[in-house]
Order: sequence, then C-alpha cells, then structure tokens
Amino acid sequence: MIKLSGFADEISSEVKVQFEVFNKLGISYFEPRGINGKNISLLNDEEIEDLKCMMAKYNIKVSSIGSPVGKMKISDDFSEHFEMYKHVVKIAKELGTKYIRMFSFYNDGGEWTQDEVAEVKVRLKKLIDYAKEQDVVLLHENEKDIYGESVKRVLSLMQELSCDNFKAVFDPANFVQVQENTVEALKTLRPYVEYFHIKDARMEDGFIVPAGAGDGHIEEIVRELVKEGYDGFLSLEPHLGTFEGLADLELDDKMLSLPKAGEGTFTLAYNELSKIIKKVQEEQK
Repeated sequence: MIKLSGFADEISSEVKVQFEVFNKLGISYFEPRGINGKNISLLNDEEIEDLKCMMAKYNIKVSSIGSPVGKMKISDDFSEHFEMYKHVVKIAKELGTKYIRMFSFYNDGGEWTQDEVAEVKVRLKKLIDYAKEQDVVLLHENEKDIYGESVKRVLSLMQELSCDNFKAVFDPANFVQVQENTVEALKTLRPYVEYFHIKDARMEDGFIVPAGAGDGHIEEIVRELVKEGYDGFLSLEPHLGTFEGLADLELDDKMLSLPKAGEGTFTLAYNELSKIIKKVQEEQK
C-alpha cells in the first residue's frame, strides 16, 4: 500500500545517475526538484520532453513536483512568481502527476504581523484558485522559517483553506527543528495530510539524521500509517549531505558544512526506512 519516492537530486544532479540508482534500489517514483543542474521550475518544453523520455527508459514515474512555489519573501512581488507557478502546473501535467509541493512564504524575520499573515492567505487563495481551475493538488510543506512552520499555523491554514486542491505534506524533521512533537503533530493534522516526506532530525540541535536515529518518531508514524492502510507516498528527502542546488533551497547554512551527498547517503536513508517499514509490517501480520 505504501509507495516509496524520493528527491533523487540528492544522489546526483544528472537524471541518468538518479534513475540508475533508483532502479538499483527498486524505487519506481521520484519527486523531481533538481534536473541536470536546473530547478524543475526552470525546465523548458524540450527539457521536459527529454525528462519524459528518460522516465520512460528507466520506468520511473513522478509522485509529486518538488517545486519552489511559495518559497519567497512575502514582501517580494508575487506576479513573476505566479507565472513560474503556472509553468510548474504545466510541468506537473506533462509529467503525469496531480501533486505539487509548495510553501507559505518567508518574512524578513521576527514575529509575523497581521498584514503579513493576511497577505499569506491572499496569495495562497490565488494559488488554490488556479489549482482548482487546472485540477491539480497543492501540498503545503511545513518548513522552518516559513509562515506554516508550526502545527498551530499549519492547522490554521488548513482549517481555513483546505479543500480537494490544497492539502498538507507532513515532514517530521521540519517539525522537530521547530521543537514540535511529531506524534502529536500528526494526530492534529492527519485529516489534512495527503503525503509524507521522510527525514529525521535531533531535537537538541536540529541536525538531520537517518530515519529512526532522531526525534521524528518515524517508526511510530509508519506504524500508524500501516495500521490505517495508508495508500500513498513516503518520499525520501535524506538531507544527509550537500548536493547541487542546496544553497538555493536552504536559508540555514548548517547543511553546507556536511560531506557531499550521493548514492551512498541516499542508499543509507533508503535502507533505514526500509528496515522500519519491514519491522512494522511484520508486527501487523
């Protein structure tokens, strides 16, 4: 019932290498973000066709677009960003997925003002309206430093805006990094969660570790999903090393001091998650 996917750009910037490793591991889906050194949102029509050919050759499908939609300051102009978003929607349709991962904006730091929160919701509503028109599903990821980083804020967004075209991605490590208990977080947000990212972190320092080695309660979460018969994706986002494009994704430079990521770090992440899934499935027999 559980389908595995992952951010293959943490293996290599080259799609050919990404897919070779995924074939070796037996993973049939990926969450495209970095494609041959370019962000997925920047691919032109020819590059999209090339990617589709590679997907067909290696029998890989897309689980969700790992897009940067909503990963901008709330004070910056939204019009150009919205055009990028429309291109991402086109790419999602071309690649055969209804899901697009997205975020709920940064501010300049400090407490969010009422005006900033209001603008977050105005922008999200515009994104959701277009998603409804195009029949795609926006998946809001909880991430440190965006508006929707905490359980309370994600819940408020979901209670107001959740619909068939706006749901949540649950990322345990990101909740750990803002000092949230992930088991309690999932209980609160489960009605809205459509998709899971799998990475783990330590509460004491926010450091990313393989699944099961941190405070993300990955095993308990997987146990609950297996128990309920979850029929969806667990997408590996290991963050166990640096990779091309990382500096453009993270405000926090903590990860930039890590060794280079690659097949080894991704395989480690896959093996640790696989052990957890196998253990939990054996318990259920």
